[in-house]
Amino acid sequence: MPDSAPPSLPTRFAGDPARVALVLPGGGYSPARPLLHFARAVLLRHGWTVQELWWQLPDNFTDFGADEQVAWVERQVAEAVDAERGACRLLVGKSLGSFAAGPAADRGLAAAWLTPVLTLDHVARALGRAQAPTLLVGGGADRLWDRRTADATGHEVLELPGADHGLEHDGDPLGSVDLLRQVVERLDRFVGSLADR
Repeated sequence: MPDSAPPSLPTRFAGDPARVALVLPGGGYSPARPLLHFARAVLLRHGWTVQELWWQLPDNFTDFGADEQVAWVERQVAEAVDAERGACRLLVGKSLGSFAAGPAADRGLAAAWLTPVLTLDHVARALGRAQAPTLLVGGGADRLWDRRTADATGHEVLELPGADHGLEHDGDPLGSVDLLRQVVERLDRFVGSLADR
């Protein structure tokens, strides 16, 4: 893996500077897309400072092996968490962002993973050892989601029957909006439960 991989670009939204949440995008799912846009709104509503990462994936990222991809994501997230000097207490990540489940577990960070890649052993093992409050949200029609693996972690799980990897119903925009509402409501309850964290 080249050392010259471009860094992730952060965008910051002010709240309590002692409680920072880091929002991690998917491979092709930016913080501007609905799930992460509304996640940011939920976090701000609960008084968190929100730091968004915008991946600058290397051109040959898809040629990396799984271990190299995980290492790349972990490095980006570790740098962003370290930059907060102990104030980062929560990660909210979509898909590729869940490759940072290891650092979240190691650092005792609460996390909400939207469509975590549970078919990747690294992610599943990291979630299994995480002790901090964790929410896993996946779609029943997502090939990267595994309900048994999610349940085995012992964390809070929301599965949306028939939802794909974008947590949408293909060809059903109104049904997809209903799914988005369910995710936002559960995320709101989860973030609200972290008030003393």
